Amino acid sequence: MSDTFKIALGQITVEKSSQENLSKCTAWMERASASGARLIVFPEGVIARNPADSAWSRKHAEPLDGPFVSGILEATRRLPIAVSCTVHVPSGSSDGRVWNIHIVADQGRLLGCYRKLHLYDAFSGLESDNVCPGSEVPPLVEIDGWKFGLMTCYDVRFPELARRLALDGADALLLPAAWVRGSLKESHWEIMGRARALENTVYVAALSEISAKNIGCSMVVDPLGVPVARAGAEEALVFAEMSRGAIERARRALPVLENMRFGRPELKAQ
Repeated sequence: MSDTFKIALGQITVEKSSQENLSKCTAWMERASASGARLIVFPEGVIARNPADSAWSRKHAEPLDGPFVSGILEATRRLPIAVSCTVHVPSGSSDGRVWNIHIVADQGRLLGCYRKLHLYDAFSGLESDNVCPGSEVPPLVEIDGWKFGLMTCYDVRFPELARRLALDGADALLLPAAWVRGSLKESHWEIMGRARALENTVYVAALSEISAKNIGCSMVVDPLGVPVARAGAEEALVFAEMSRGAIERARRALPVLENMRFGRPELKAQ
């Protein structure tokens, strides 16, 4: 078990072509691996995106054994780095909607697959027009003794999911996103990413695509809610060293997971 873990945020612009995006992701994996990162996070919907067409990701969905994920798996076979991102996958639904699946790949295999629970039907967005909601809390994924909880974009607005993953034993939460621009949206992103870290004493790796539509502003937040690495408003590769000691110190000073009362049998409704 490693006391430290170097993570990279690959804040990229997702292109219209899956081949272009696969090439970009593998090139960034090589750069991150050369800098010593053990895991890189890429955006939500990384197979293909067109800001002018909200259905583009659905139209370009691929199965998990399709060329994009297969290419990512092959890259993790030859490079000592794991990948977190989300991909759109055909669901077999009669209405043509797809799954938005958060995958974690390492050493040529999928360690975890999480179907996004909370769809972005807010601020005039209607993700449910193109995507089916998941129905299961994702299992933790373990890499080098570190336990990671999986979330996706709009999930960050639902603190109960982050709390469940922390109680399950997560050391860090991985949050690929395509966080849409709008009034106060950058503030929402920062406030909630930092809050999910602080209220659960975990690291949060929050990665948004950067484009004309999405904000970027990716960050790694420590267990006391302090951003320790940031990206701005352009494509960027940034790194953070996560420390098990920082988690332990935060939990000694702020034992919220021990002090919580909700869900305990002694707490009863009147």
